[in-house]
Amino acid sequence: MQVLQGQEARSALTRTFNEIPVPDAVLARIEATFGEALSPAQVVERILSDVRARGDDALRDWTERLDGHRPAELRVPEAELAAAQVAPDLHEAILTAIRRVRAFYEQQPAHGFLNHGPDGALGQLVRPLSRVGVYVPGGLAPLISTLIHTAVPAQVAGVSDIVVTTPPARDGRVHPAILVAARELGLTQVFRVGGAQAIAALAYGTASIGAVDKVAGPGNLFVVIAKRMVYGQTGIESLPGPTETLVVADDSADPRFVAADLLAQAEHNGAEPVLVSTSRELLIRVQAELNGQLEALPEPNRGWARDSVQARMKVILAGTLEEAVELANLYAPEHLCLLTRDPWSLLGLVQRAGGVFVGEASMEALGDYVAGPSHVMPTGGTARFMSPVNVRDFQNIISVVGLNEGALRRIGPAGATLARAEGLEAHARAIESRLS
Repeated sequence: MQVLQGQEARSALTRTFNEIPVPDAVLARIEATFGEALSPAQVVERILSDVRARGDDALRDWTERLDGHRPAELRVPEAELAAAQVAPDLHEAILTAIRRVRAFYEQQPAHGFLNHGPDGALGQLVRPLSRVGVYVPGGLAPLISTLIHTAVPAQVAGVSDIVVTTPPARDGRVHPAILVAARELGLTQVFRVGGAQAIAALAYGTASIGAVDKVAGPGNLFVVIAKRMVYGQTGIESLPGPTETLVVADDSADPRFVAADLLAQAEHNGAEPVLVSTSRELLIRVQAELNGQLEALPEPNRGWARDSVQARMKVILAGTLEEAVELANLYAPEHLCLLTRDPWSLLGLVQRAGGVFVGEASMEALGDYVAGPSHVMPTGGTARFMSPVNVRDFQNIISVVGLNEGALRRIGPAGATLARAEGLEAHARAIESRLS
């Protein structure tokens, strides 16, 4: 285990947003599928162009080619949605997650204001987006929680028209748990299409899937590239990349919990676990726990987690907890876990993170499901300037200016002066025409 300190630690945690690395296996699959060596971006360009040109026919072709099923019906029939069933405990867990996420976002201030004063009125109108597309990954497992954590904030924002796209299994079915969650959320527009072709349909529209104002939700490399390419044609909430967790721990932390929290994210493909501690003894004990807990995981989770730990894990020894949080702010993690003697005393020092998980009972894994805040959070250091999915992601803010004659006469000359300083004579004259 290599332990980093000081400037070496700072260098390891300093980063800029980079392209998602492309595994050799993905490049090999591209060549096998397309018969030539293409970059992921070239693949996405072809898919977007084809869907834009041929609509539903292209969606069926690409779904058959990439997911192994050619859907006769792209939209899941309402009868299939109504008939979907899961085990009672899973159904109750879905309902619990929906309740808690909704209760959390209903507390977010999300209204406008209009202040009438001596100068007239100034304010903001807040309006929900008309139509939103939610992308739900389904390649390795049905990400039920992603549907809940993305659609609920949109619903609280007032969006009335929400479209769900998710890749089908090889038999053409959408996982019943996703259908149950959609049904409980009151969502009826569920389409069995995934990947870049789904993003293309949501951005450009087809006969079956109308274009949306914004696309939200994480996905694989091709989905993220597609979201970046269609931005401008439609809105996007972020470009979520591989997940990351940074744990700050002192000598009071239980190494079992530290290791468990690191592995909970490490089992995602491409994840980056980071441990910053003030105790060298804890680092040693956590290493032993990681080895034991790794071996206890079933495959393929063990392989995914081992790859993350061996290839990307960073272990850092800090002199003080203040330095530890300073390093965390430098890294700007998606998830910041505070496993210390008095974690609440550190909260005021946190400046940059997607989410902060305070204390041993608030593990990040719980936040992925039923804590309340959305688990769709900024990655790759973008927490320096971005926020987790929230109600404002699904609203427009419109400025309102309703000044009166008195305000015009008092501030108009300053406006005209600034306009001329910028070389915009017509601006200045528009102001002065009201003053003459």
